[in-house]
Amino acid sequence: MTAGPVGSAAGDTEDPPVAVRGLSKHYGAIKAVDDVELTVNTGDVYGYLGPNGAGKTTSLRMMLGLIRPTTGSVRLFGRDPMQSVHALQGVAGFVEAPTFYPYLSGRRNLELLAAFDGDGAAGRIERALDTVELSERAGDRVGGYSHGMRQRLGIAAALLRDPKLLLLDEPATGLDPGGMRDMRVLIRRLADEGITVLLSSHMLAEVEEVCNRVAIVRSGKIVYEGAIAELKRDAGTTYRLETTDDQRALAVCHAQAGISDVRTERDRIHFTGDQQAVAELSQALIEAGALIRALTPQTVTLEDLFFSFTEGDGRQQAAHEPDESTRPAVESAR
Repeated sequence: MTAGPVGSAAGDTEDPPVAVRGLSKHYGAIKAVDDVELTVNTGDVYGYLGPNGAGKTTSLRMMLGLIRPTTGSVRLFGRDPMQSVHALQGVAGFVEAPTFYPYLSGRRNLELLAAFDGDGAAGRIERALDTVELSERAGDRVGGYSHGMRQRLGIAAALLRDPKLLLLDEPATGLDPGGMRDMRVLIRRLADEGITVLLSSHMLAEVEEVCNRVAIVRSGKIVYEGAIAELKRDAGTTYRLETTDDQRALAVCHAQAGISDVRTERDRIHFTGDQQAVAELSQALIEAGALIRALTPQTVTLEDLFFSFTEGDGRQQAAHEPDESTRPAVESAR
């Protein structure tokens, strides 16, 4: 389904595009979303990252005012989406896969949405189709579109509302590598045009490629929020070490200040440390008589960090996210 407001401008405001505080959604004893707090700043491409069933879609539904939180608050540009349709001015997107009338053309589907939304939306149809590179197929029935084309049509539908904030639920799911590349390029293009983007995903490489900030969620609860660059920097760089005396080198690594996560894998020593600590370790190894044969940095990936946050003894069963409503094929949050 697609979601968006009547009206097109977010208005002049100092409030962030998205501010979520203490947001929870309970279904009986199940906590689909558990005390979520996050802030999306103007210009962010913000990834809401978690495994399937972690509560991402439920969170986006609450952000768009499609379902009511059990506790907590959502503010979009300082406005509460549960209070008024005007709170959604300047906001658009889709939750789960965007759906359209398959027997109508892509352009006709957009015309219906534009008539529903008003506020000059009809005049933005051709530009939206061009932005998502569907102009040449706009006259074809949606039933003949590929999955990637339907995803891009969903973004075109959101662009009819001239949004300042775009919320996308798993936009790259089900796409082939070419489709993922096209979606990544499209999201970056929208961000370059001044649209703030919040996207949920479980696709780690895509999030790392396109997002500047991220929240990592496990079983409905955020376990990390911040800049991806800061997360990777704080995690340090992992190194692989080979020496002339690995047993002695292992003891030196364990004793060296600034060196952590020391372990052996496949007869190689692995550890984490910053550049200064590694330089001091190199000197200590020489003094200990364990000469370095190879010292190879291995850049930490978002995937490494994601699994460090979402797996282990604290890992819980993913909560099922019930669907509170049955909605028509083309719909706006109003």
